[in-house]
Amino acid sequence: MTQTLLSALTTAAVGGPAGSYLEARTEAEVIDAVRSADAAAEPLLIIGGGSNLLVSDDGFPGTVLKIASEGFTVDAEDSCGGAAVVVQAGHNWDDFVAHAVLHAWSGIEALSGIPGAAGATPVQNVGAYGSDVSQTIAAVRTWDRERNAVRTFTNSELKFGYRDSVLKQNTVGGSPRYVVLTVEFQLPLGRMSAPVRYAELARSLGVEPGRRAYSNDVRREVLRLRASKGMVWDAADRDTYSTGSFFTNPIVAAGVADRLPESAPRYPAGADGLVKLSAAWLIEKSGFGKGYGLEPDSVSGGRASLSTKHTLAITNRGGASTADLLAIARAVRRGVVERFGIELHPEPLLIGVEL
Repeated sequence: MTQTLLSALTTAAVGGPAGSYLEARTEAEVIDAVRSADAAAEPLLIIGGGSNLLVSDDGFPGTVLKIASEGFTVDAEDSCGGAAVVVQAGHNWDDFVAHAVLHAWSGIEALSGIPGAAGATPVQNVGAYGSDVSQTIAAVRTWDRERNAVRTFTNSELKFGYRDSVLKQNTVGGSPRYVVLTVEFQLPLGRMSAPVRYAELARSLGVEPGRRAYSNDVRREVLRLRASKGMVWDAADRDTYSTGSFFTNPIVAAGVADRLPESAPRYPAGADGLVKLSAAWLIEKSGFGKGYGLEPDSVSGGRASLSTKHTLAITNRGGASTADLLAIARAVRRGVVERFGIELHPEPLLIGVEL
């Protein structure tokens, strides 16, 4: 029997064999596959686009279930409430964003170019360029593995935070309690974008931060900016063989941020005076530049490195293993602790490995 390698299912192109592999193309197939694995007490790994997973070189010993359901339905569309759109969990995220922009559904244009499936977006509260999905998600329909029943979460019940949600909090080792079936978005109608809050994007659009621009212009500029950082998948570009940003931006107490140089970027992070720092700035100022690890005598033997375009991504230069990517991650994290006393935390799910 031919084994399915996780390296063929993930954007970092690393990871060993699956114990068994299934694809589910409908909601009923998703539920049946999950129930069967649970009834057999099989470990279960859910995979969508594979853009946020780093799986052990030993593989995954249980069932790997790829959710491949596609399509979306418009439940309502009017000038008052906007478009209520229910998207299947396996639907390609950027394809949905492109459709939304084309059909004047506003609010998700700044999330263009993010790889992966729609069902993964609420788990991580996926975001970029000052926008995240918590701003437009109305509800998420899931299969609750503990109760053996469908459960729908409203936006407030999802307890969204920075790259966080109740769905993520109930996921252990890539195995979620709540398997996403569909995601409902509530999108205002109009050709104009949501307010552009990210300074770099506002500059490239020629607008003041907080103002709006045409959504198609926002999508074009976001795709251009992401491509310049190796954050749009391209089979010919080794800088895109990654999990995207490997580390989240640290959220620290104001006193910790005050110990950093004045030039360190910092942003308000909600209540209690917390401050969000730039992981990329910390990495670069700790001596890890773009392309760190490319040298043959590096910790990865040159097989993995920081992207040559962006220091937040750890990339497979060809022939890398999961161990190679982790060697780069550990060196960077250790260096930032030694330089600034701040510990970086990984954004992708680590399956069968630890940082």
